[in-house]
Order: sequence, then C-alpha cells, then structure tokens
Amino acid sequence: MDLGALEQILADQRKELVERDRSALIDRVEEGLIHLDSHLAQVVIGVRRSGKSTLCQAAALRSGRPFGYVNFDDERLVSLRGEELNAVLETLYALNGRFDLLFLDEVQNIPEWNLFVNRLLRQGMHVLVTGSNAKLLSGELATHMTGRYHAIELFPLSFGEFCASRGIDPTDKTTLAAGLRRQALGDYLRQGGFPELLSEGPSAPGYARALIGDILERDIRQRLRQRSVAPIRAVADYLLGIVPTIPKPSTLNARLALGRAPKTISAYIEHLKRAYLLIALQKWSRKPHLRIRNEKLYPVDVALMGGGRLANPDENVGWRLETVVLIELLRRHRPFLDEVFYYQENRAEADFVVCRGNETVAVIQVSADIGTPKAREREFRGAIAAAKATGCPEATLVTLHERGEETREGVRVRIVRAQDWLVR
Repeated sequence: MDLGALEQILADQRKELVERDRSALIDRVEEGLIHLDSHLAQVVIGVRRSGKSTLCQAAALRSGRPFGYVNFDDERLVSLRGEELNAVLETLYALNGRFDLLFLDEVQNIPEWNLFVNRLLRQGMHVLVTGSNAKLLSGELATHMTGRYHAIELFPLSFGEFCASRGIDPTDKTTLAAGLRRQALGDYLRQGGFPELLSEGPSAPGYARALIGDILERDIRQRLRQRSVAPIRAVADYLLGIVPTIPKPSTLNARLALGRAPKTISAYIEHLKRAYLLIALQKWSRKPHLRIRNEKLYPVDVALMGGGRLANPDENVGWRLETVVLIELLRRHRPFLDEVFYYQENRAEADFVVCRGNETVAVIQVSADIGTPKAREREFRGAIAAAKATGCPEATLVTLHERGEETREGVRVRIVRAQDWLVR
C-alpha cells in the first residue's frame, strides 16, 4: 500500500478516536482487568457489539500515555498484507512520535498478525488487541501467541451498568431508587445489555436478528468456508428459541430435517459457543470425566432469546432471569478462574454451583416467583440438595420480589431480590 494513503487512513482513524463524544459512555468493570504495563498482549474477547473496542479506547485514552491506534475493520485496509504491518507501525510513529502502547482493533483481518504481535512483545511494546471471536477464541490463539497473552472477557452491559446508563445509583437505598431499579430490571430482562440498544431503544427493529446474522456470516461461515449459512442458522435459531436447554445433536438434526451427521451438528454448536452466541455450562460432578456430558446452553444475552424476537413483558421471565444471573456469575467469577456448573441429581436441580478449585463457594437458585407452596418447595429442595452434595454451608435463592432467610436441614438459604443481588 502507498505510504501516503496509509498515513491518511491512520490519521483519519486517530482523529475519529480522539474526537469521539464520550460524555455518555459507561464505566465498565472490565477496564480494571486490562494491564497496560504487562509484557503480555491484552486480548479483549466477547460477543460482537458488546463494547470491546470502546473499552480498549477508554483504557488507552485514560492512561494518559502516547499510543498508536489502528482499526483494521476499515474497507481501505482490506487488501493489507502481513508483510505490510511494519509499514503500518512506521506510519504510526510518523504520526504520533514515540510510544510503547499499541492498540490493534480487529487485527484478525490481517494474515500473520500474530507473528507481528509476538515480535512487538519481544521488543518491549505493550499491545492491546480486539478481534472477531471465531479466530481470537479458538485454540489457534494459544498456539500462535505461545502463552504471551492475557484474555479479558467482556459481556454486554451488566444490570448495574444498565442502571448507570439511566442515571440510577445502584447503591442508593431510598424507596425511589429501589422503584427505579425495579422498573429498570423489567426493561433489562426484555431488552438485554447490548450497549447500542441504549440509544436505539428496546424496540429497535431487527437489531438482535441482524447481530445474529452478522456473527453467523462473519465469524462462522467465512471461517468454515461454507457456501450457505442456512444450516447453522437453523440450529442457532432453534436453540436460541428454547434456551436454557441441554441439546441432543441427533434430535436437533431430525427435528430440523438438516440431513447432517450428529457430529456435524455438534460442530455447529461448538462454533456458536466460540462466537459467544451461546454459553455452555457443564454438570457438576466430583468426577471430572462426567462433567463433559450433557452441557446446558444459554444465550450470552437475553436480547438473543427467541432468535432475537422482542419478548412481551411477562414472556419467559423465569428463563430470562436465570440467564441474567448466569452471565453476572461469569462476569464476577471467571476473572478469578472460578468455574460455574449446574446441579442435577436424584430429581433435584439447582441452577448454578460456583467452584474455586475443589471448593464450592456458592450455590445459586433462581426463580422469578416462589409465591406458591409447590414452587417454593421445589426451589428450596434443589438448593438444599446442591449445597449438601457440594459441601456448601449455604445457598442463595434469587427472586423478583421476595426477601428473607430460612434454615432447613442445616443449610441456610438466603432469599434476595434480583434487583439487589445483581448490583452488589
């Protein structure tokens, strides 16, 4: 590429970055997980449009350090080759002077990008990277980066961040604040946490459907080099319509009449997980080899449930609340390498068991409504069974409206409202 043209492109990108209005941006907890002085590449991963680029831009700008920036998701750079990356670096130096922090956005578009990043790391450059999930989340990243990276997982906005976007203080104990959080939770359960929906509104037509299509086309079909996205789209739409669910590939194939082998359906599901459309939980067991069976699937955000169709206010609220609680657990625990499982044994079920090594640190049961004796007994039975089996002295039951505490069979069960638990 001509150096003059390259300089113009990078200058345009820098101007757009620096002049962007950030007055309405929301502080993300994950920004604190980015270590700009690390000798490891900081790789931000997560579903498309969860705010990865914005997070990295905020971290670089707030550092107050000089840095280089290039966004490879630019049609003017589509023909750039791996051997031209050094010319990109030289041009960045010409525009910005000396810097030791480099932010590479959507870098996976360039062949052999990993060799370039590894060389910069050896030379002492601090590198911040984002990119499409199908490539940055695969085993290839660990292979190409040879362990020289720190992954930061970014989900769509948490409920606390959603409240902040509306000017609601999650720590305010007043009746007004509690009422506003309750109202916001109803919207959050329907709309989800994709940042762009804050401005587009909960009824933005086709947003989630377009996002699903974008992920399937750009993160999966192109990688698999398939002619059509239709078969995997059928699997994605079906699963997103029934999540949370434990899928059986053979049943999926028969129900959708795809004419594919079960192992092909399993491969489709694996790619949907890599692209963060789906999150998989393993079943809790003391025997590691039993954990790989019967994975339970959830969407990465409730906006994707039903294949992206906007829900009615009371539609599937229990499953939506369960999904929101799971994503919050992952957000809180995965940075510490904790694992989240589901529990199912002897007709007793608990939604989530959180383990740190061999220790169970939390048992979480989720139910939108425990107003009837039958529902209350079912949820308590599952929570107590999971706590006893895993050696946890207490359990938490997250509901929409009820609060309290009960001790049964030596297990303390705390009942908390979702609007309080989600912002603690």
